Amino acid sequence: MSWLIFEGLLPLGIIAAMLTIAGNAQYQIHKAAHGRPKHVGNDMWDVAMERRDKKLVEQLSGASSN
Repeated sequence: MSWLIFEGLLPLGIIAAMLTIAGNAQYQIHKAAHGRPKHVGNDMWDVAMERRDKKLVEQLSGASSN
């Protein structure tokens, strides 16, 4: 009777391991492609602020080189 509890642990462990491997693979691929980890929960406001910040940095670097 007690062995029935452990019978489901092997498939559960395999599923958990595969999910972990898939998540880490996605993380590493995104980090390699973009140079930084993915920002979780990135909404339209965050995208607009990133564009604004990038534009300001480009303007400042262009102004300092002149």
